[in-house]
Amino acid sequence: MSSEVVVPRSADTGERLTRAALTRIVEPGDELAGAMLRRMGPCELLHMFTGGRKPPPGMSAERLAGYRIRAERLAPEADLAAVEAIGGRFLCPGDREWPRQLEDLGDAQPIGLWVRGQPSLRMWALRSVAVVGARACTDYGAHMAAAFGSGLAESGWVVVSGAAFGVDGAAHRGALAAGGATVGVLACGVDSAYPRGHTELIARIADHGLLVAELPPGSHPTRSRFVLRNRLIAALTRGTLVVEAQYRSGSLATARCALRLGRYTMGVPGPVTSGLSAGVHELLRGEGVLVTDASEVIELIGSIGDLAPPRHGHVMPRDAVGPHRLRILDALPAHGAVETHQVARRAGASLRAAEEALCELQSLGFVERQGCTWKLVHPRGDVDPVARGGP
Repeated sequence: MSSEVVVPRSADTGERLTRAALTRIVEPGDELAGAMLRRMGPCELLHMFTGGRKPPPGMSAERLAGYRIRAERLAPEADLAAVEAIGGRFLCPGDREWPRQLEDLGDAQPIGLWVRGQPSLRMWALRSVAVVGARACTDYGAHMAAAFGSGLAESGWVVVSGAAFGVDGAAHRGALAAGGATVGVLACGVDSAYPRGHTELIARIADHGLLVAELPPGSHPTRSRFVLRNRLIAALTRGTLVVEAQYRSGSLATARCALRLGRYTMGVPGPVTSGLSAGVHELLRGEGVLVTDASEVIELIGSIGDLAPPRHGHVMPRDAVGPHRLRILDALPAHGAVETHQVARRAGASLRAAEEALCELQSLGFVERQGCTWKLVHPRGDVDPVARGGP
């Protein structure tokens, strides 16, 4: 096998203009157009849409007429100038900055990407996590999304989301608050702020991170574009985390797309009585992995050795007592003092073993001797619930 490094070519000016024009004609995720693009190439495909060729087999005249109506007013030079004016660029497959993992989408992969922001999309996508969830999320969902966003960003991971209300916005804000990296994938042009209530947030993402869209400048979002945008979020990232989602949710569509693409899919548990957690719990009953903080996400999708800290409950003084001594300790009453032979009988131990264990427990501060009897020591006057037989 050759050791020569293959350097992806950059699209020439003609192809870049052609693909920019095609993003005006073809809707995101159009697999029929994607299959024709793969077979014919961008120039021949545009030539067909502008009336220079007959439709290929498998495309109806009505479908072609729809494409041609959109092709009547194309100005790719103006679109490229518009995105450059706001500090953006148009990426094509083959560019150094093009994320190669988008090829996993097959014929549904983007024709090109409109990007706003300075960092390299390819480099950021290599170490990225999608954090998605309900728009009308609860306070719990917003808190968890912000916590995951900041925790992932602090650990050097890029947080990718859709810049929508609710979980998306909280995840972006968490990453920005930590001084980390975040990418907003939009269902409109990168020069537009949608939703309007996130105008300031989207501007912050553009200044400190990246905005990405399949649609050219000036494009407006639609319901179908939101749905199709989810596949791009899933394909760009190494894994998708769903914080809150109902059974019918675009966030679950993102997670299911991630599963189909072989990406990691994770969910944050919530109250079983909450409809906003129902979709996440359904995901977790299948192939989704339950996570509770950023370290658990990183353990799943990161490199070897990126382990979450071990989890354990509160350490009690009794945890240091061995099973034999613990049995002697449990034989003492919650109140009052008893003699050694009574302790031995209760514990089912010999008199000598009970005496030795009681002396060791005395040195550890669990019991005290009063003449020939023994009694429990209760710090701050508390009674150990295990010692008194409680729950």
